[in-house]
Amino acid sequence: MPELPEVEVVRAGLHPVVAGAVVTAVDVLDQRSLKRHRGPSDDFVDRLVGGTIDSAVRRGKFLWFPFEPAEPHEQPLALVAHLGMSGQVLLRSRDAEPDRLMRIRLEVDSPSLGPVRLAFVDQRIFGSMALDETVPTLDGRAAGFAGPRLLGSDAEAAVEAGTDARPTTTAGTDADPAAWVRRVPQQVSHIARDPLDPAFDEPRVITRLLARRTGVKRALLDQGLLSGVGNIYADESLWAARVHPEQPTESLSRARARVLLAEVRVVLLRALGEGGTSFDAQYVNVNGQSGYFSHSLAAYGQQGRPCPRCGTPIVREAFMNRSSHFCPRCQRVRTR
Repeated sequence: MPELPEVEVVRAGLHPVVAGAVVTAVDVLDQRSLKRHRGPSDDFVDRLVGGTIDSAVRRGKFLWFPFEPAEPHEQPLALVAHLGMSGQVLLRSRDAEPDRLMRIRLEVDSPSLGPVRLAFVDQRIFGSMALDETVPTLDGRAAGFAGPRLLGSDAEAAVEAGTDARPTTTAGTDADPAAWVRRVPQQVSHIARDPLDPAFDEPRVITRLLARRTGVKRALLDQGLLSGVGNIYADESLWAARVHPEQPTESLSRARARVLLAEVRVVLLRALGEGGTSFDAQYVNVNGQSGYFSHSLAAYGQQGRPCPRCGTPIVREAFMNRSSHFCPRCQRVRTR
């Protein structure tokens, strides 16, 4: 499943093309890819055509496009793209051959590239697209990452500095052109902020983490505690921090928890710098190119190979219908 680095690579690739783009045509080729849309496919198409995309925004693994329909709507809208296990959003020229597994096709007029196609491709059809109403963020901060930069992008700072593609102000009211910055789709509103988000409240997250009664890896995968970390990057972060996946959360000290979150950030940023992790053609950027972080993995998928730190063979154990990979010597369960 695409995790934060893979989704951020897609978002950063889409933003320069879609910011300010007008949707000229929409084709729903597979109704199953609208399973999270509240309404029929005609409603999805009719609202999109003629409207304008404000930006591409991400929180954790979730991607959305703030959207202004041609016909006014009671609440601000966003086009939400759930990538699921194998979903992709690819940029294509208008005359390109249709992608074999394309489920939804959006034709847009981009301010930067002119007529282009957004192809939503999904092999397993666990992903989907949906138009959803947005709600204000609880803390009044930017809802997620937006803007043209790949690393360290701060949507709020970009808007206030006037660097976003569309004219904006910072009043934050619904009449304000920048109001979408501080609004999140209802389908994403329950998702916590990710560790790279400027609004990530680390002391609060650590307090909640230490109050849990579970294994630390389960906590890292809880998108209600912190978002964007999946199986691959959880294993890599735990290895880097020398923490066993089943270490009880209540046994961690605050200092140890801070080290773990610091390693999570390092791992995510390194993966971003290498374009994400690709094991097959399902994990690609908007141009269909693979990421290379899989060549840098220390623990995930390395069972039987020597630990890069101590040489002990990495082991693999069953975990929540998936697997955990760790070094049995470097990552022992410790008492507080």
